[in-house]
Amino acid sequence: MVKRDPHDILGVPRDAGQSTIKAAWRRLAREHHPDLTPNDPAASERATRRMAEINRAYAELRAGWADGGGAGAAGNGRRHWPPEPRPSRPVTGRVDTTATFRPRNTTTGPRARPLGQAPLRADRLQREPLRASQPTGPLNRRRQRNFRPPPPPSLADARARTIEFGKFHGHTLGQIADFEPTYIDWLARTISRDPDLVAAARVVQTELDERGVLRQPRPIPS
Repeated sequence: MVKRDPHDILGVPRDAGQSTIKAAWRRLAREHHPDLTPNDPAASERATRRMAEINRAYAELRAGWADGGGAGAAGNGRRHWPPEPRPSRPVTGRVDTTATFRPRNTTTGPRARPLGQAPLRADRLQREPLRASQPTGPLNRRRQRNFRPPPPPSLADARARTIEFGKFHGHTLGQIADFEPTYIDWLARTISRDPDLVAAARVVQTELDERGVLRQPRPIPS
């Protein structure tokens, strides 16, 4: 089977820029997403294959940008991405440091004392009174009496949860699970500032495991 050119799959010219290719990918994703035909298994399977082809073409073009081949050039050297920075003049200005000069063996700070005098004792310094609690410490809710953790969201609510950050900003967890399921594993394992998002990601992760979707672990940055 002859492999189609990624530009033909996305319907963009060979010299298309990064924004044009990304816009075409989003438009095709909205048209051929499997969630649009939930009640037709055959149509959903065709849409899944079509969506995989679209994602593969978009990934190939993105790899061309990362390798320096340029958007639309496919590594032929005619264009480069990202563009080279503009040349700039070196900074040759002089910095006046006379105001920061201090003689040797001198102390600094608002509580500086002349040389030869004994330093202040630690018990004479004004300190904040001790507290019985730690307002900035962790809150062990499971140790509280009659505490019950909130129930996890349903699969429909979890797949409809929208991401507000990262490369999938504006996409739902359901779309991300179809585009790049390994990102769902990363959300469930890494994110800590949004417990509701983590709970939704774990629900989608469990659904992927039940369907037997194979994922390769994301590389841990060094």
